[in-house]
Amino acid sequence: MALTRSFKDTLKARAERDPAFRAALLTEAVGQFLPVDLETGKAVLRNYINATSGFERLAEETGSLSKSLIRMLSPTGHPTASTLFSVLSTVQKAPLLCAAAPSVSRRPSRSG
Repeated sequence: MALTRSFKDTLKARAERDPAFRAALLTEAVGQFLPVDLETGKAVLRNYINATSGFERLAEETGSLSKSLIRMLSPTGHPTASTLFSVLSTVQKAPLLCAAAPSVSRRPSRSG
């Protein structure tokens, strides 16, 4: 299901004014990849990119084509591990993309 324009605008506005929200959004995206919830992880990462830098700027930073990045994170996309981690590394490190991106560490494993 496509996101409505107003949701994207609302998300972008909140991310622009709230560094803690940006950090939480990125943390949630990465956290979804760890337990192998690729679909949710792609969706949240796509929202994060739309709310911060946009795909055009991310493409410049990663040396990828923006259309390839968009396709990779679409519901039917199949990102390779190297491309996915390149994107994650870029959005974490590049101050132009997200000034308050957190360092992402693995969540403690759950026993039982």
